[in-house]
Amino acid sequence: MTPNPTPGTDGSNPEVMASVDGDDSRPSLIIADVSRDEAWVSVRADDAPVLAEWC
Repeated sequence: MTPNPTPGTDGSNPEVMASVDGDDSRPSLIIADVSRDEAWVSVRADDAPVLAEWC
């Protein structure tokens, strides 16, 4: 299933990516809209929800 992104306020489609950052002793899941500056969130990887449909 391919998500249907909501167009951004400038008419562009957002490009959202996720990654696990393991640089420190507590890896983090980072979700970012790479088409915008400062549009990201992170959570400790251990606290991130598991999407059973994708596993």
